[in-house]
Amino acid sequence: MPAPTPDVVSLGCRLNIAESDAIRAMLGGCDAVVVNSCAVTGAAVKQTRVAIRRARRARPSAELIVTGCAATIDPAGFTGMAEVDRVVPNAAKLLPASWGARRAVVPVARHARAFVPVQNGCDHACTFCIIPHGRGASVSIPVDAVVERVTALVAAGQCEVVLTGVDLTSYGPEPTLGHLCERLLTATKVERLRLSSVDAHEIDPTLFELLASEPRMMPHIHLSLQAGNDLVLKRMKRRHSRADAIALVARLKARRDVAIGADLIAGFPTESEAMFADTLALLDDCDIVHAHIFPYSAREGTPAARMPQVALEVRRERAARLRAAAADRKARWLRTLIGTVQDVLVEKPGDRGHAGNFAEVRTTPASVGSVQRVAIAGVAGDQLIGMQ
Repeated sequence: MPAPTPDVVSLGCRLNIAESDAIRAMLGGCDAVVVNSCAVTGAAVKQTRVAIRRARRARPSAELIVTGCAATIDPAGFTGMAEVDRVVPNAAKLLPASWGARRAVVPVARHARAFVPVQNGCDHACTFCIIPHGRGASVSIPVDAVVERVTALVAAGQCEVVLTGVDLTSYGPEPTLGHLCERLLTATKVERLRLSSVDAHEIDPTLFELLASEPRMMPHIHLSLQAGNDLVLKRMKRRHSRADAIALVARLKARRDVAIGADLIAGFPTESEAMFADTLALLDDCDIVHAHIFPYSAREGTPAARMPQVALEVRRERAARLRAAAADRKARWLRTLIGTVQDVLVEKPGDRGHAGNFAEVRTTPASVGSVQRVAIAGVAGDQLIGMQ
């Protein structure tokens, strides 16, 4: 019988995906399953526990290891599970010794787009967020190390790279994230450079200029907005106002046809119906076509958990209304793309992928990881239909 292969189950953010690839490379031929957990919401913690139980049923004899934010914030909650053999905190997640390796191993990209961590941790104190407790203070990867990693990925045939981090735009402060992107575009031959979620308050002038004019920077930006009402933003301890977000999008769109994504929370503590209406209106005011929406989830130990809570059923209802409005906006946007030609990065299994604006496209089969010119002929659900 062939030796069992290690498996890594990744939950949550794109940074976790990148770190899971690194862990997988260090596990070698171990009979192990690693669950890389998420703690951003209560639901994410529950999903982690479900993943652990499912992994134990599938691999009863494997060593089952839990890492990630949920395991770091509440290690006893996971060491107490009968299915779990041990917990590895985030601080030791990328140390070879944690996985029985003698040295770090450069991970092989497992996805059509390569996720490259350039920053970790967060120095801010948003009142709803537990993640700084799991990730610690902000730390940036040196520019030369990032250039070396991207150069290797391009040499291996990777067309698109996504820079990831917990608070990506806090990279630096010197050089800034914009300077890092500028260096990658001049020092490497990467065809497509994309960013994970960014903070509207921290976009530096160099980064703005690249997003507004550089063809190899993808015309897509995902903003960590969270709400559209100024009082709610203040109570969240966000550093931008509603007007700031709208002005940023207007400035970008005056220069380039950029697709806007955003994280939005429904039912934050003290949110009234009028406050929620401001967040609902932000979909139109910021032309948001890629919305990541979830009801507020109280996280023990955060200031927001001690604020007057909105009833759970109201949070869920508001989230449903936001999702419906966002789906309608996205559908209308997709229809405007019929008749255009898009450069699509082909993803598994080979008959789908994403355009530069992050619209999902279904097309005729092609080599996974390649970029294909695709004529858009129609829309089916939330996908574009194209032909090469």
